[in-house]
Amino acid sequence: MNAPTLPTYDDVSAAAARLEGHAHRTPVMTSRTIDDALGAQVFFKCENLQRMGAFKFRGAFNALSRFDAGQRRHGVVAFSSGNHAQAIALSASILGIPATIVMPQDAPAAKMAATRGYGGNVVTYDRYTEDREQIGRDLAAKHGLTLIPPYDHPDVIAGQGTAAKELFDEVGPLDAVFTPLGGGGLLSGTALATRALSPHAKLYGVEPEAGNDGQQSFRSGAIVHIDTPRTIADGAQTQHLGNLTFPIIRRDVDDILTATDAELVDCMRFFATRMKIVVEPTGCLSFAAVRRMKDALQGKRVGVVISGGNVDLENFCALVSASA
Repeated sequence: MNAPTLPTYDDVSAAAARLEGHAHRTPVMTSRTIDDALGAQVFFKCENLQRMGAFKFRGAFNALSRFDAGQRRHGVVAFSSGNHAQAIALSASILGIPATIVMPQDAPAAKMAATRGYGGNVVTYDRYTEDREQIGRDLAAKHGLTLIPPYDHPDVIAGQGTAAKELFDEVGPLDAVFTPLGGGGLLSGTALATRALSPHAKLYGVEPEAGNDGQQSFRSGAIVHIDTPRTIADGAQTQHLGNLTFPIIRRDVDDILTATDAELVDCMRFFATRMKIVVEPTGCLSFAAVRRMKDALQGKRVGVVISGGNVDLENFCALVSASA
């Protein structure tokens, strides 16, 4: 079996050109409180302020913008717990492409409502008993749709890498970069940008402690499949890395770390109270790892990708107020 052709930094650069004028160039924020506490300079790339509230817009728009006329006419199908769903629905709406989205029936209500609001036709499933990937493939075959998976696609990976490209363009080379990890689209795209623009930086992916398939895969050298993890980080409830994302991660990433749900809640609370931004649990993964690695980051310039801010208000309030 031939090895898959992996995207490169040139693809990230081309994606950035396609996204110009469509994706927000999200702000890079700093916090004197965090810099003083860690003894480091920390730069937060705020993709929670991206269109539809997450980095996923980058990969979705890049992928759909490359559709030919036939693909645009027939439409796209995607499966997602929420952010990729919204990203595909919004991108499809902008580009005039019909969109069908396969979402778990227990997806956050705000994410499901937004997906429908962007014009997506939502098909629900049980994330613990049904295979979303098979449902997506079946719909694509039956209706002639083009399937765009949430992470294991070269155009999606390249699009996600534009967030890190913007970070380096703004602040220059860094000593360490941390990014959330689910299926690996953001981390592998970040890896392509990091190795091109800040090659000596240490690069870390961070996933929920309850679902450390990426960490197991990275350390064993082969993709490990797990049951759907039970964690508040719904955007990282993936079961395995991809055939494209894994080889990039294995080649370019220094380590895979984990964070507990309790650490994510503490980070959500900090972002809300001290930096005045709303960050969803998954978006806090990278910051949680930075706090845990405080001693190793003394005197370093550190990049932290905040992946998204889509969380139900009621759930957000319940989480950040509990044991505050």
